[in-house]
Formats: sequence, C-alpha cells, structure tokens
Amino acid sequence: MPIVVRIDVELAKRKMGVGEFAEKIGLTPANVAVLKNGRAKAVRFSTLEAMCRVLECQPGDLLEWIDDESATAGNSPADTQSV
Repeated sequence: MPIVVRIDVELAKRKMGVGEFAEKIGLTPANVAVLKNGRAKAVRFSTLEAMCRVLECQPGDLLEWIDDESATAGNSPADTQSV
C-alpha cells in the first residue's frame, strides 16, 4: 500500500487513546480504527483537518507516501547509482 497511515504514532506521542481521539474529531472508535489500520479508501479533508487540529500536527505527520516500485524492486537510494 503506497499510503501509510501514522495516526497510531501521533496518538502514542500524545498518550491519547482511540476513544478520546474519536470523540474529539467526531468519529466512532470503529471508524478511527479503520483509518488507523490503513483500511480506509479515502479521507475527507474535514476529517483530516479535525485530526490535525486535535493532534496539533500537519497532514504529512499522519500520512506518508511510499513508492511501491522502489520498495518492491530494491531500488532504494543505496541501490541506485548517480549518472
């Protein structure tokens, strides 16, 4: 999956549980779990804004894009040569 969700990391930094977080952003704990476990197909901007507001972070702190091709083909920066 090229988008990795890092909500659990941000919650742990703040010692905040899923239930408390869910209440503050207006979602059910089950829906937060779907987001947290990377099973969501999409995230509304209003939800992303609420998560950033509550966690006092940037969207990039919650979501990370990983290139599937470089992860699976062994094309990490250490494996490539400069030309």
